[in-house]
Amino acid sequence: MEKYSQEKIQIELEKINQQLEIQQHWQLVEGKLTKTFKFKSFIRAFGWMSQIAIWAEKLNHHPEWFNVYNKVDVQLTTHDAVGISELDFKLAEKMELFFK
Repeated sequence: MEKYSQEKIQIELEKINQQLEIQQHWQLVEGKLTKTFKFKSFIRAFGWMSQIAIWAEKLNHHPEWFNVYNKVDVQLTTHDAVGISELDFKLAEKMELFFK
């Protein structure tokens, strides 16, 4: 998987953030695609993580994430590419799809 250039990352960030409220935007932090998802309860957060885990397996691309109660902090990067790649945006899109 090929690492995206800074220009390509910005183009893809604009696309994925286009339909989102500004406080729900994906951001680039320390070279990783990041976002915090907030749910109504722990059960909903954990259920969402379970759904995403299935897609992560299908894509063979696993997120770095951290869950406390109703929040899930996500960081995406492609270790093999030493940066952000198409896989990160594909998984981010799945996360958005199942978050709605």
